[in-house]
Amino acid sequence: MRPSPDPRRVALLVLAAGVLSAGPAWAHDGTGLAGGFLSGFLHPLGGLDHLLAMVSVGLWGAFLGRPLVIALPVVFPALMAVGGVLGMANAPMPPVEIGIAVSVLVLGAAIAGAIRAPVWAASLIVAVFAIFHGYAHGQELPSTADPVGYSVGFVLATGLLHVAGIGLGLLNTRPGGMVITRSMGGLVTLAGGYFLFLAAVP
Repeated sequence: MRPSPDPRRVALLVLAAGVLSAGPAWAHDGTGLAGGFLSGFLHPLGGLDHLLAMVSVGLWGAFLGRPLVIALPVVFPALMAVGGVLGMANAPMPPVEIGIAVSVLVLGAAIAGAIRAPVWAASLIVAVFAIFHGYAHGQELPSTADPVGYSVGFVLATGLLHVAGIGLGLLNTRPGGMVITRSMGGLVTLAGGYFLFLAAVP
């Protein structure tokens, strides 16, 4: 019987693939999406803001433990779908790119600061951020050739990024692992600050 793959290695491979394919620009510039499953699957990996936020949700959930290690990766896609509907309807929203940048900054700070939020607070934070991410991508859906396939691919990739974050969270059980994961959170916080600067400066 073949041994099961090490979840940390799987997480690192998914994260590495995403980082290597991610550009410095936003994942949601609203232009020329071909549509279809593959396009939707690759899209979250092409924008560093979305990628970091998704991995951070999983990593923070792993840090917080049960039930949030399971709840947060469920709450995010569910509320992202709500945000997607709002985006398709062009419902009024605060500046979306600022909200997304703040999501990266806050999630990174929560990891770096080892913040142990209660279940309701962590769920609420992730839910609000998910609406911003979903809204941005919901505005793009009408321009895709296959909105359903695109959505399925996008949600699957988002889930895998959550799993990657959870896998990285397993480092916390290793000697010195907490220092590594909190340092990752610090880097994510810096990236969030940079994204916020880009979003706020005309």
